[in-house]
Amino acid sequence: MNRKGLYFLIALALGGVGAVHAQDAAAPAGDSSASTAPVSSFDDRWYIAPTVGGYYNDDKRNTNSRQFYYGLGFGKFFTPNLSIDLFVDRTKRKIDNGPANGGGQSSNSWASNDVGVAARYYVGDWNAFRPYLLAGVIGSHHNNPYDSGWAPAAELGVGVSKTVTDSTDIRVEAGYRYDWDDKTSENAAFANTGNNTNRNGYGDAFLGLSIVSRFGAPPAAPAPAVAPPPPAPDCSKTVVNGVNLCDNKCPNLPEGTIVGPDGCPQKVVIDLRGVNFKFDFPKKGHVKASEIGKALAVPTADSLAVLNQAVDTLQRYPQVHVTVAGYTDSKGTDAYNQSLSERRSQIVYDYLTSHGIDASRLDGPIGHGKNDPIGDNATDAGRAQNRRTELQVKQ
Repeated sequence: MNRKGLYFLIALALGGVGAVHAQDAAAPAGDSSASTAPVSSFDDRWYIAPTVGGYYNDDKRNTNSRQFYYGLGFGKFFTPNLSIDLFVDRTKRKIDNGPANGGGQSSNSWASNDVGVAARYYVGDWNAFRPYLLAGVIGSHHNNPYDSGWAPAAELGVGVSKTVTDSTDIRVEAGYRYDWDDKTSENAAFANTGNNTNRNGYGDAFLGLSIVSRFGAPPAAPAPAVAPPPPAPDCSKTVVNGVNLCDNKCPNLPEGTIVGPDGCPQKVVIDLRGVNFKFDFPKKGHVKASEIGKALAVPTADSLAVLNQAVDTLQRYPQVHVTVAGYTDSKGTDAYNQSLSERRSQIVYDYLTSHGIDASRLDGPIGHGKNDPIGDNATDAGRAQNRRTELQVKQ
C-alpha cells in the first residue's frame, strides 16, 4: 500500500466519524437512539477506528529511532469483553548514513505497510475506564531503495478504553511488535562496507491513540427486570365483618359495620307489625316466653310467624344489635300503661333469648307506655295497632 492510498483511507475514516456524530446531532431530542448518554450494555455495532501514534524502532535497524505512524481499523465487539479489528497502518523511517558516509540520516527511507488482525480483551463496566489486553498477527511489507518484501509479524500490548457517547470510544494503547524480517538488511547504506548483517527479526515499540466510531442506531437499553408480584394471600382465611375476603366486595369497612352477604353496608329492618297484644295483656307475673301465646292477639299464629322471622333475621346478621321496646294504647293511667308496656317488651325479650339470640345483642327491655302511637287511639283498630312491641335496630 502506498502512502497516498493510506492517506485516502484515513480521510475516509475521519469522514465516517463526522457522519456518525452528525447523525447523533440531527436526531430528535426525544429519540433514545441518539442520546449522548453512554449505553450501559453490550453494543455490537460495527465501528471504524482511525489511529495515530508514535513508533519506536529497534536500534538494530539503523534508522531514525522515533517516528509518527497512522492507521485505520475496522471491527466490532463479539462479546461484552472481546473485540476484533482488521487494520492497516504505515510508518516511514529515515535510513542512517553510517560512519563511512559521515553519520546522520540519509535522504533514503525505509517504510513498512502493515495489514493485520488484532483481538482486545476488556475488563470492567462498559461505561467505565476499561483496561484491556491486545494481541495481533500481521503481514508487514517492507520497502527501501534496495529491497522490498513481505514478512510475518506479531504484537502484544495493553491499553485502556472509555465510552464517551453512544457511538464513540477513546482508546489508548502501548505495545511491542516483533517483525520477522529476514530479507531487509539492517542498513542498506552498509551494503558495500561489509558491516551489514541480515537478522531474523526486529522488535519495535508503539504508542497509539484511536477514536472508535460505531455505525447505525445504538441498541435499546434493556428493560428493567420486573420483580414477580408477591403471592396473593389466602382470601378464605381473612374475615371482615363476618364475610371472608373471597366474597367481600367492601373489605375496608370498619369492623362491626352491618353488612350483607357481599360485605357491603346493609340496612337491616326488623318489622314486628302484626305482632299485637290483647287488651291488658300480658298480666303481671306472666312474662315468660312460654306464655306469649296467651298474650298475643288472635290469630296468634300470625304474630308468632312474625316473631320467628325476626329471630331468623337476627341469626343471619350476628353483628346487629336491637332495642326491645313495648307500647300500649291510651286506655288506663300513665303509670299502669308504663308497667304494661314493660311487660310486653319483657315477654318478647324472653322469646328472643329462648330462641338463641344472645342477650348481649339486646338492649332493654324498656317500656314507653302510651307514647309514640302509630295508630289512632280514638278507634278500636288504632288502639290495637298501638298495643305492640318494636325491635329498634341500632345502625
